[in-house]
Amino acid sequence: MTAYRRNFVAGATYFFTVNLADRRLSSLTDNIELLRAAFRATRSRHPFATEAIVVLPDHLHAIWTLPEGDSDFAVRWSLIKARFSRALPRGEQVSESRLRKRERGIWQRRYWEHTIRDEDDLARHIDYIHFNPVKHGHVTRVAAWPYSSFHRMVRLGLYPADWAADGTDQETGFGER
Repeated sequence: MTAYRRNFVAGATYFFTVNLADRRLSSLTDNIELLRAAFRATRSRHPFATEAIVVLPDHLHAIWTLPEGDSDFAVRWSLIKARFSRALPRGEQVSESRLRKRERGIWQRRYWEHTIRDEDDLARHIDYIHFNPVKHGHVTRVAAWPYSSFHRMVRLGLYPADWAADGTDQETGFGER
């Protein structure tokens, strides 16, 4: 097994990609309220700020900022995944190795994490998050996807409501903020 290293920086901002084990399913959007409840319950015990998020049927992207002195995003993801999984009815395929470890077959075990380096890096990742439903063909306009922090950012005046309305931006391919 590969030795997997994470970059734990207290109080940092991180970009994450978290996937379902079976990418053909739409469990995240089909059960969006259960996912939201898992986030709320976890955040109440282990605070973090969600800077941006998009939930697609089979995966999600999020940017979190952890409290000063805290670098434990792993426990937060573990709690979110476990709470969401426990709320779903059983019936998914479970491998022998998952059975031995008493795991459900809902989520991929690993997830992608990237420590945000600066404001430009943050802006690029936020744009990536908001454009993702268009990239995957779920909608043709960013504003049409309901499970995204894009709508909050429009209300805050950080994005125009028609941002990337043509589905692309000539410079970056994702759009500019």
